[in-house]
Amino acid sequence: MADVTVMGAGIFGLSVAWACAKRGAQVQVIDPAGVGAGSSGGVVGALAPHTAERWELKKEFQLNSLLMAGVFWEEVDKASGINSGYGRTGRLQPIANEHVLGLARERIGQADELWRGAAQWQVREAAEFSDWGPPSPTGFVVYDTLSARMDPRRAGASLAGALAARGVPVLAQGNPVGKVVWATGWRGLAELSAALGRDMGNGVKGQSILVAHDAGPKRPHIFVNGLYLVAHDNGTVAIGSTSERYFDDPQGTDAQLDAIYQRALKLMPQLGGAEVISRWAGVRPRAITRAPLLGAWPGRAGHFIANGGFKIGFGMAPKVAEVMADLVLEGVNNVPEEFSISFAMQI
Repeated sequence: MADVTVMGAGIFGLSVAWACAKRGAQVQVIDPAGVGAGSSGGVVGALAPHTAERWELKKEFQLNSLLMAGVFWEEVDKASGINSGYGRTGRLQPIANEHVLGLARERIGQADELWRGAAQWQVREAAEFSDWGPPSPTGFVVYDTLSARMDPRRAGASLAGALAARGVPVLAQGNPVGKVVWATGWRGLAELSAALGRDMGNGVKGQSILVAHDAGPKRPHIFVNGLYLVAHDNGTVAIGSTSERYFDDPQGTDAQLDAIYQRALKLMPQLGGAEVISRWAGVRPRAITRAPLLGAWPGRAGHFIANGGFKIGFGMAPKVAEVMADLVLEGVNNVPEEFSISFAMQI
């Protein structure tokens, strides 16, 4: 018999299961599709903060989670013997014009204060990154030291392996017993919306591509106008992603992926000719609040929601796991109000 059943083997589900198991709970995970079968099985893996300005609880929560990530993934990888591909390698963003350059320089001090000295927001000359960096109209780039990267597929495998080492199974089917955490992605948001009689979120499709190119194990990832290029530590580079509110085929790739691939080649010509390893598509769960949706399921005693990771699920996962374990195992609610079910129901 399990104390906790986690429904869903994506990043939120596996992370919550890990946090609960570490505290001594008997846990089982159930997902008919297996580990990382949804949006958590993508290829990009960019863990990046919001801009250090107009501070809010969401940004504070994200900061704490990104700072927790190093220890979190070190423990998981040690338990599993699998490398998640985590590395706090930073992020580069080209600065488009003099106005943006001025704003970027203003944010240096803001980041020092709001990130509490734990990371830096720097304005650097683009020439410093000429062997792996985007072209910049001003000759300057933003380099932040808080951003990190990981390989989503290896991260899911590492979490599943760490859980197995603690005797936690990931089952294709079974009966949810004990307290139940629903981490079931975009379809779960649809089910929650139907149960509560109001819109709690939806799915947004994304497409990305993985190519064989060894940029080096410690390269910062690149972000240009919504496009990420992430150099992984296994000789691959991930490019993504699209953002599609309306779609017919949740897992099909098409010309939209081709378009962002061509954008990437214009930015980084050295990727030309690289073997395409994988073309991926999946649907990410976006809560109505555009923040993670965490807390007790209204009117369903002993059931909880951990959903809405959208584009920041991997970065938020360590802190989400912690606060959900607090709530499920100890009845202590450390979920920010803006992430709560009740807050989302008021929108």
